[in-house]
Amino acid sequence: MKLESWLSKFTCLHCLLLLLLNDAHCFSFVQKQTQTLCHADERSFLLKFKESFTIDKSASSSPFAYPKVASWTREGDQNQSNCCLWDGVECHAESGHVIGLDLKSSCLYGSINSNNTLFRLVHLQMLDLSDNDFNSSEIPSRLGHDLSSLSYLNLSLSAFSGQIPSEISKLSKLSTLVLSYNNGLELRKSNMRILVQNLTSIKQLHLSGVGINSTVHDILVNASSLTSLKLSYCGLYGEFPIGIFHLPNLEELRLHSNIDLNGYFPNFNRTNSLKILDVSETNFSGELPSSIGNLHSLNYFDISTCSFHSHVPFSFGNLTQLSFLVMASFHDVSAGQFLDPDSFSCFGKLTKLNYLDLSDNNLQGNFPRFVANLTQLAFLALSDNSLTGEIPKSLFHLRNLECLGLSGNNLSGLVEFDEFSNLKKLKRLGLSDNRLSVRVKSGLSATLPKFEVLRLVACNLTELEFLKNQYELGSLELTDNNIHGQIPKSLWNATRETLVNLHLDDNFLTGFEDNPVTLPWKNLQLFNLGNNRLQGSLPIPPQSITSYIVRDNNYSGEVSPVFCNLNYLQVLNLANNSLSGMLPQCLGKSSSLEILHLMFNSFHGNIPPFCANKNSLKFVGLGYNQLQGKLPRSMADCTLLEFLHIGNNQISDVFPSWLGVLPVLKGLTLGSNAFHGIIGKPPTNHEFPNLCIIDLSNNLFSDMLPSKYMENWNFMKYVVANKGSQYFIVSNVNTNKYGNYYAFSYQMIIPVKGVELTYAQTPYDMRLIDFSSNRFEGEIPASIIGSLRGLQLLNLSNNTLTGHIPSSLGNLTALESLDLSQNKLSGRIPDSLAQLTFLEYFNVSYNHLWGPIPLGQQFGTFLEDSYQGNSGLCGELLSKKCEGSESLMPPPPSSFEEDEKAGFPLEFDWYVVLPGVVSGLIVGVVAGNTLANKKHEWFVETFGRRRKPTAARATRGRRT
Repeated sequence: MKLESWLSKFTCLHCLLLLLLNDAHCFSFVQKQTQTLCHADERSFLLKFKESFTIDKSASSSPFAYPKVASWTREGDQNQSNCCLWDGVECHAESGHVIGLDLKSSCLYGSINSNNTLFRLVHLQMLDLSDNDFNSSEIPSRLGHDLSSLSYLNLSLSAFSGQIPSEISKLSKLSTLVLSYNNGLELRKSNMRILVQNLTSIKQLHLSGVGINSTVHDILVNASSLTSLKLSYCGLYGEFPIGIFHLPNLEELRLHSNIDLNGYFPNFNRTNSLKILDVSETNFSGELPSSIGNLHSLNYFDISTCSFHSHVPFSFGNLTQLSFLVMASFHDVSAGQFLDPDSFSCFGKLTKLNYLDLSDNNLQGNFPRFVANLTQLAFLALSDNSLTGEIPKSLFHLRNLECLGLSGNNLSGLVEFDEFSNLKKLKRLGLSDNRLSVRVKSGLSATLPKFEVLRLVACNLTELEFLKNQYELGSLELTDNNIHGQIPKSLWNATRETLVNLHLDDNFLTGFEDNPVTLPWKNLQLFNLGNNRLQGSLPIPPQSITSYIVRDNNYSGEVSPVFCNLNYLQVLNLANNSLSGMLPQCLGKSSSLEILHLMFNSFHGNIPPFCANKNSLKFVGLGYNQLQGKLPRSMADCTLLEFLHIGNNQISDVFPSWLGVLPVLKGLTLGSNAFHGIIGKPPTNHEFPNLCIIDLSNNLFSDMLPSKYMENWNFMKYVVANKGSQYFIVSNVNTNKYGNYYAFSYQMIIPVKGVELTYAQTPYDMRLIDFSSNRFEGEIPASIIGSLRGLQLLNLSNNTLTGHIPSSLGNLTALESLDLSQNKLSGRIPDSLAQLTFLEYFNVSYNHLWGPIPLGQQFGTFLEDSYQGNSGLCGELLSKKCEGSESLMPPPPSSFEEDEKAGFPLEFDWYVVLPGVVSGLIVGVVAGNTLANKKHEWFVETFGRRRKPTAARATRGRRT
């Protein structure tokens, strides 16, 4: 004890001496010798706060998260029970009151209500509850009443919801307010005015992800203390107040992803403090002003996907502090407008650039020369431009490159893959979709960089052996190359633990070396080997799989019930193989499956009871098989279903009126089955509310046309804007850390008089009704059919319809194909049809029509066989010309009888090509009597063995 007493006295004397010598470190040391004790009531408040939550590791997303409150206790020695020493708690050095609570990423799960003891800690100055899960509870208004001393408040990433309470504005001492990225927090425009008006000391205001959904209030122009303003993903619109750019202390401004927010850049003065400026994915436009060179402190600049003019001022080269620059799709591109890479030559002065993205800017010409100066570059993206010529050798001197994206250009020449051995840090490489030939020297693999992402689509590769030492490879895309033979064992040995995405579709692969029953990759999610020459049984994927795509191969045998147990499987595309047997009935119980494409196989038996449990199905394609029985009634619960194709099977059932409740069903194909009976009236006036495409052809439906259903098909009543610019896509299948996803473009095969028109991708504006080859009778409902103004294809042929052709068909101004042949229609062809300027296919043959053919631009293009079997018709294009008053009178009944006897040849096969039908989107025409012929010729004509597929090929996110 004497020794300890002496040491203590010596320490104090020593510190006093140093204190006199202005040594602040010793003062701090003395402070720590006298530990602050917390107040008993505040310790109790903290413990009750802890007890109001459970600890759940999934409640926090940070990899460094841990439960800070786990060590809080009232038991134990003084250190354990002293709340001022607890993890995340800060006390005032003199008073001992709790003034800071830092519980970010603490794995807290539960709700905060107004009775929570947190609000008893009235001396709090700093509160950070970010990155926890407060279970969609609202932010209690008491926070603004009781914690009036707060200067720092962070509630971001914590699953709060509802309106931000106006009481927050009473926290007048706040300098930092962070409420970003919660579960639907909202802030009304008026609340923003009150908020900013009262927070006179605010420096950091972060509201990204908050639903503001209004214009940006001018009050922000007066927030002179602001250093950081983040308003990304807020639904902002209108004009952005330009005065905000002139705030004297503003260093960071982020407005990302407010697509309706307009704005432009001001003339920046030299005193501007901006370091970070992000207006990407907004509607900012206008010139990049020359004064932008005055932003000497700017190190982060993102104007991607905006509408700026393409001119880059020479003063841009003054931004020498820039390390992050993204100008992808930063301007509007007019037709035929190309940018010269030399217009960006000032970028050569930006020698501190670490990240440069100029993708999707319509750059034309040789590889930009300024890139050679940017020796610090780690990320370079020039994808989706029109660059030509060879890749320069200088690129291989950028030794810091970690990511290089050149995909989607017109670069040409031979690339010696060994040159990438100089770029030791390179992890991601994209050369896809150019005119390059990549040559790999034998024995090269040991010297290559260790890639994580490799995208070499359409690069004329011939082998896979060079990947045998790629032990870090996570995403491999070698689609549309010239790779033959088997997938070598050396590849799957190297990537067994790491590979997540594999695209080897559109090659000439025949199988796997050693023919494994189970795919060897343990963490594989996306597996695409479509359009190869694979055969044998389907290999079983791992549990991690999300997309399994082996379309257009020669696989045979049955589908294993193991596929039912893949809990994350979202896409199963086995179309156009030689698979057979019965479908596993358990397949209908999958809760994750979104796209099921099994068309063009030989499956038989009953359709599984889809959607009997929780489901995610968006597309079900079972057409062109041999399935029997009835449609499972459980499909009425497929509430996410957009397309159902079960055509060309042997289904025997009545019309599935119960499918009318499906809220987003767009396409229904039931053609070429044994559906029968009267369709009748719908049970409500809201059946099939989103239907765009319906095919009931080649069935046994009878009685009148289903006019009451047609009356409800509102999506067919309007012509879609942006005609032909989009396609039906069943989308949003799971993405992963490599950015890949699989979006399925809906294919369609439309029979037109024995000819099948195949659409690789179905236009989004497609509106189609095909009721042909049934037993419908009676008249065509004039007023209803005339209201469907969005229709592009209408086929009512091969029924027993009577009466006149309605003149209201002239209202269908978008109509491109009209087939009314082989019915018992009488009267004249209405002159109103001559107004259909898009009409490219027209057939009224084998009816009882008479009179002159209408005169009009389109009617001058139709051949005589469009009218045959109507002895009373006459016109310039027919052998029978119109003469005098005879053309105005119907022919005698005997003529009708002759037409009736002539009929239509039941076994007549049409081998014709219909050029330009439906906006030129038809990519193949097939004819034949048997399923085998149809399948074979459809496959050859539509897909071809060396085609570049667009139909069911994976669509990718932004290229590397």
